Amino acid sequence: SSVGAADAAGGGGGATDAEEPGQRFAFSPSVTLEQLRGELADFALERDWDQFHAPRNLALAMVGEVGELCECFQWKSEVAEGLPGWSDKDRTHLAQELADVLLYLCRLAHKCRVDLPQAALDKLSLNAAKYPAALVRGSSRKYNEYKLESRQGALSAP
Repeated sequence: SSVGAADAAGGGGGATDAEEPGQRFAFSPSVTLEQLRGELADFALERDWDQFHAPRNLALAMVGEVGELCECFQWKSEVAEGLPGWSDKDRTHLAQELADVLLYLCRLAHKCRVDLPQAALDKLSLNAAKYPAALVRGSSRKYNEYKLESRQGALSAP
């Protein structure tokens, strides 16, 4: 999809072939969220689009892009990590949809004055407290199920 400020990143697509088993994946270290935020702000100003970038509009546009991202996976069986068997065209399309979502998210955070990298680290810290590794390892249950289980265990303890 080609939607306004989200296309500011344009270019190479960012899709890579499936990694070999055991290889670790990493993002490009040369691009930061602050760089994306600044480039998006400049992109919007150069086109006089800032007037359209109210938080509500950006959130709704992002939801639309999330829908397009989900379409990349629609009607497929479970997809393995690294997307084995996907064509270069499908990988590039997925990369573009992921980029659209990220760019709208960055723009929304900017307009809401949320320090997105710090908010993400703070949320990760909260999640670590809600889901202690020793308690939840290997389980996909919600945090309140663990609390209920531990309360029931405490009630039945002698």
